[in-house]
Amino acid sequence: MPLKAVAFNCTLKHSPSPSSTERILREFLAALGEYDTEGDIVRAVDHEIKPGVSADEGDGDAWPALRERVLAADIVILGSPIWLGQPSSVARRVLERMDAFLGEKDERGRMPSYGKVAVAAVVGNEDGAHHVAAEFQQALTEVGFTIPAGGVTYWVGEAMGGIDYKDLNEPPKVVAEWTKMLASNTAHLASLLKRDGYPGRG
Repeated sequence: MPLKAVAFNCTLKHSPSPSSTERILREFLAALGEYDTEGDIVRAVDHEIKPGVSADEGDGDAWPALRERVLAADIVILGSPIWLGQPSSVARRVLERMDAFLGEKDERGRMPSYGKVAVAAVVGNEDGAHHVAAEFQQALTEVGFTIPAGGVTYWVGEAMGGIDYKDLNEPPKVVAEWTKMLASNTAHLASLLKRDGYPGRG
């Protein structure tokens, strides 16, 4: 059975502005496609995701529909640029809304995110990729996702440089190879969990 993926592009730029985060997410989804995985990208800033930590924050809140896409997916990818060494504010908003999973456990103590795999994709022209990935991974595991070996694909340009990832003719060889490896790890783990998920408490 094919795997399903949903990727959140947490750039600060509205569509159709070019986005380095969009590019690395598309490359990762293409790599996942080699493992019978279908997916698409949500540019989060294009949606009215209200602040809060519930599943639905009322009239006009776009999160309930996006949440359904998360729940329908086997793989969730969180992509962010680096700003001031931190994840984007848009990425934090998405993570905050997933906090609701903590209160949505089933009779065996499992959150709706149990059995789903999450990975990070990070780009920026300054140091901070490991810091951003660490914040994502801690938050995502806390709300029930499982992280595969490696956990993040990223690119960081020259310090104080003017070249963005989207401007490169092709991804650096080491990034392209790592993206393929992470896709393999991600699809393998997602397949295992789809077939035999967490049992929960007895």
